[in-house]
Amino acid sequence: MSRIGKKPIVLPAGVDFAVSNQNVVTVSGKLGKLEQKVSNLLKVELVDGVINVTTLNNSREANSQHGLFRTLIANMVEGVTNGFSKSLIINGVGHKVFEKPFGIELKIGYSHPVIFEAPEGIKITCPSQQDIKVTGYDKQKVGQVAANIRAIQPVEPYHAYGIRYADEVVIRKEGKTAGKK
Repeated sequence: MSRIGKKPIVLPAGVDFAVSNQNVVTVSGKLGKLEQKVSNLLKVELVDGVINVTTLNNSREANSQHGLFRTLIANMVEGVTNGFSKSLIINGVGHKVFEKPFGIELKIGYSHPVIFEAPEGIKITCPSQQDIKVTGYDKQKVGQVAANIRAIQPVEPYHAYGIRYADEVVIRKEGKTAGKK
């Protein structure tokens, strides 16, 4: 049995929780509404404001999914309550980002500006010309949008030019040394 799967999820005030008979969990709150299909090997129930995820049998497959679906449901509750965010930093000579009504416009050394449109449920803001903040209520979608922005120009190891996460450590390589024998 999973240690993470056994932990109960406390449902905050203002969050609605429902489980349909097809094992579809629906969580809605002040920021939005999320749905997740849960495995048929698991049982999800709400008792006195606490969500419990239990296995129906002790099979290997049920035990392997126990912690996963408990964490997915906990992330759904956290997302509709507080939301999630990822921060990115742009580094490079002349590299800039501008906030637009549809998303962001990046000037990162290409011959043309790169336009990135924000998907539904995601908000992209630019506190400065080198910082990007991706926020939303769906943790998976926030992470995927941040990864897509980072993939536009990954960090190169010699000068650390490119787009990186704010908490990412870039290992720098030493350049050529001319004249040494």
